[in-house]
Amino acid sequence: MEYGLLASWLALYLLLLYAGGTVAGLLFPRFADRGLAFGVPVAVSILWLVTYFAGRLSLTVGVWLGVGVLAVSTLAVWWIDGGPNARTYAETAGVFTVAFLFVVGIRALDPGIVPIGGEKFLDFGLLQSLVRADSLPLEDMWFAGEPVAYYYGGHLVAAILTRITGTAGQFAYNLALAGFYATLVTAAYGLAGAVASERGLPRRLAAGLTAFCVGIASNLSTPAKFVIWLLPDGLSQTVVERGGYELDGLASGPDSFSYWDASRVIEDSAADFGTYEPGAALVIDEFPLFAWLNGDMHAHMMSTGFLLLAAALCFSYYQTPAAERRRRVALLFGALPAVAGIMAVTNTWSFPSMGGLALLTVTVAPADPTTLLPKHVGQRLRLNGPGQEGVRVGMGLAVAGGVLALGLLWSLPFWLGPASGREIAVLPDRTSLLELLAVHGLFVAPFWLYLYAQTGRAVGRSTARIVGLVTVGTAALAATLDIAAVGLLVPLLLGAWLFARSPTLDRTVAAVPALADGGDRPVGFEAVLILAGAGLVLLVEFVFVRENIGRMNTVFKTYMQVWVLWGVAAGPVLAWLLTRWRPTDDRARAWASIGVRAFVALLVCSASLYGVFALSNHVEAAGDPTLDGLAYLDDDHPEEAKAIRWLDDNTEGRPTIVTAAPAGYQWNADDGEGASAPSSLTGLPTVAGWTHEAQYRNDTVYDRRVDDVETIYTGDATEQRRLLEAYDVRYVYVGPAERARYGDVTVDQLQGVTVAKQADGVTIYQVRPEYF
Repeated sequence: MEYGLLASWLALYLLLLYAGGTVAGLLFPRFADRGLAFGVPVAVSILWLVTYFAGRLSLTVGVWLGVGVLAVSTLAVWWIDGGPNARTYAETAGVFTVAFLFVVGIRALDPGIVPIGGEKFLDFGLLQSLVRADSLPLEDMWFAGEPVAYYYGGHLVAAILTRITGTAGQFAYNLALAGFYATLVTAAYGLAGAVASERGLPRRLAAGLTAFCVGIASNLSTPAKFVIWLLPDGLSQTVVERGGYELDGLASGPDSFSYWDASRVIEDSAADFGTYEPGAALVIDEFPLFAWLNGDMHAHMMSTGFLLLAAALCFSYYQTPAAERRRRVALLFGALPAVAGIMAVTNTWSFPSMGGLALLTVTVAPADPTTLLPKHVGQRLRLNGPGQEGVRVGMGLAVAGGVLALGLLWSLPFWLGPASGREIAVLPDRTSLLELLAVHGLFVAPFWLYLYAQTGRAVGRSTARIVGLVTVGTAALAATLDIAAVGLLVPLLLGAWLFARSPTLDRTVAAVPALADGGDRPVGFEAVLILAGAGLVLLVEFVFVRENIGRMNTVFKTYMQVWVLWGVAAGPVLAWLLTRWRPTDDRARAWASIGVRAFVALLVCSASLYGVFALSNHVEAAGDPTLDGLAYLDDDHPEEAKAIRWLDDNTEGRPTIVTAAPAGYQWNADDGEGASAPSSLTGLPTVAGWTHEAQYRNDTVYDRRVDDVETIYTGDATEQRRLLEAYDVRYVYVGPAERARYGDVTVDQLQGVTVAKQADGVTIYQVRPEYF
């Protein structure tokens, strides 16, 4: 175990927490911790923005210039405003450290950066490419000579930290992965605590529940299967058959548990998507614990800290009185677009959510959004009655458009690169009620109960019961009409919106000056997070990005955002239910208190089952702990290990290589499947790599390159020379996969092509351009 590297990376993160937390005090002055929990994403945002733009000239200069800008910013703010409170820093650093060490422990038992079971080769290859690169834009490692067509902003974060620490990539991968997780959990802890504190709820209770929901909890498919296993055999078979499932996985016994199953709950009919058979499980419904246990360092994971930073900026706006116009404008049109720009390059799927959060926040915040405008313009737009709500929504839409437009400017170089050419489609195969409850029930159940309790406080228990029965009936009816999401989530949307924008509330606020800028509302910012998550789930039930894999990516990349936003909302909601739900009747109050405690305990225990089984299996199957993601090469691919390491250690910059193509998730060299390993594990660009490039660009240009690769290995000498020169090839890799696919390789017969390295079953040829 590499304890020295572990200590240095943790120390770096805690230093970033302090530096970024100092700057965050200016953005989040009304948070209970003054935004300290967002210290890492704030610090990383400064480093990222400087590196991204200065890196056009030199990545090395960009990284160290970013360090300088962060240091100067920290010192300037510290001199004016002071640093974080020592006790608050100790608490926040403790949360970060526990989360960081948790994932380090997981990865140390299974550190391998392997091609199968995810996209680790993609993620590691991008990290290695950025560590090797001299400047941006980044050349594509699987499509030499062209800018990368994938969002790589999160990998740039990892590369910045890797360059600062001077860590080898195979160690940095796992340490950066742990850092992204700790950043997410710490930010969620801080935001939930801030939301709860504003409502007068126990801060640590709400923050702790949120940290559990975001970092440890699973969806409810695992406890559902566990219950099925506990049933008598005949009854369990009947239950699964009526639910349309099979008696497999944990449902057939603990020995059959697979950590993978909980991420593939939703099934779609894929008949319209070409290569896949109907009924194939094409939808990925990951949650954070699964994602980090699986060990990809993927965009939907690395972007979560920035998503919560955007949500925190929205909450800071929500808290700010109307009189502080400049601060509100700065948050909306200064800080938020910069984060949106980072998000565009880190996880483009989450970029629209920046506008959505701004829309919801401006619309439901206590401050009248017309006060953002010059005084004489704002006064003309202020209306009474229903017209006021229309103005609010209109202002929200305008602000959202402004945030996204400015975010596009912040990330403009990324949008000027190659486009994927994907299309938007409508009306995909929709999700059943049971599937929705299995995936989202952990959050939907307490949110429904929360709004039911608020309804009882507002209109009385009898009316609330009627409303509850109608809501349940609507959900059941919608399920029979194949629009289960509408029945389940539209009442949630309506309830959260009505409580956030109650006309009675507006009259109360207007009548009491002390409440005029955000007094004691029946719901707080958690309503914005509930609305955002429900809107995203409904959206992907009817709209998706058309691919040959159905709506898999659309749901996959969207549901992680939903989990994070709802996870933050769940802490304050559960804290309110535990401490504030008090029916007027003494007997009802006693039963409500017992019922809520039992309900929360059941949720926590149920959502913990996955972690118990998954982590137990993980420990049982583990080898000696290490953070070396390439340690497996010597055992699993001894014939290529030395050659790949030689390429990594003995090449300067990013010279182009040639490897077998097409390539994909399999690394079975005897079958001609090399997984582009020499490129993916070194960051050196190859002429044609993984078949993902056909998806990023198009089939025609990818197939042309695949044909060119075959010609380079076995074609006419004149064509071989032409292509080697056209692609500026410097090394030709001939290993087991290349020999299995191409047979007799003839490129070595060209003048100027000489042996650079021969190791076991691999020969690496160097191409000397002066002979061409």
